[in-house]
Amino acid sequence: MTKTLLPRSGFSLAAIAITAIFAAGAAHSMVSATAPLSGNVLAATEAEQLFADAPEGVDPMVTGPVSVSFKTKQHEFGCAEAKWPNIPVACYPQ
Repeated sequence: MTKTLLPRSGFSLAAIAITAIFAAGAAHSMVSATAPLSGNVLAATEAEQLFADAPEGVDPMVTGPVSVSFKTKQHEFGCAEAKWPNIPVACYPQ
């Protein structure tokens, strides 16, 4: 009887399976979005505070010409070895 009902109604087993997968994905997204945040919120780094108007952040990698004094300052502060988000403010161009 199941074989005759499914073709008549226009539904297939594949359509039902796809609908179930989408429903499960939507339920997962809603649960993840409403889950409480943990108390481990990181404080803004000095660079993030300095460039607060840049929502995507500021790239400390200088791509244009710079002075010898700026290169020396970058070398003194270890800018080449710095890892995000702990990049000294001295590594950013003025």
